[in-house]
Amino acid sequence: MPSPLKISLDGTVVVIGMGNRLRSDDGIGSIVAEQLHTRGTVTVFDAGVNLENYHGKIVALQPDRLIIVDAVDFGGSPGEIRILPARTIETVNLFSTHNVSISLFIHYVQSAISADIIILAVQPKSLVFGETLSPEVAQAARTIEEWFDGAEEER
Repeated sequence: MPSPLKISLDGTVVVIGMGNRLRSDDGIGSIVAEQLHTRGTVTVFDAGVNLENYHGKIVALQPDRLIIVDAVDFGGSPGEIRILPARTIETVNLFSTHNVSISLFIHYVQSAISADIIILAVQPKSLVFGETLSPEVAQAARTIEEWFDGAEEER
């Protein structure tokens, strides 16, 4: 199956993983970032819960594409992955485990660069304290990693 990320990996790509690894499935972005970083095929940052700390680094790189991986409660099935264009993210997040909301960060980044920004959103099953992903979200992490592998092979 071709990667749904094929188009998104053309040009200069930066991937930023978000999440709190101490809150179960919320750690998916950080875990995916760590795995992608070991491959060395795209520029990857593990932002944890401090997304705002990477604004300057992203702006300096002037990427064509910025891909944010995060746990997002969009009402789907646990482990479900949705590819969301940045324009679909609401301007205000009522609840977030991150210090700065994704929407605020995206707005701030878009004021400095013209990158295509997408969010790889994974529906969490559990956000309780713990360092283990649920089986569904762990499978989603493997799927995302395979997408990147497949997209790199098609490049």
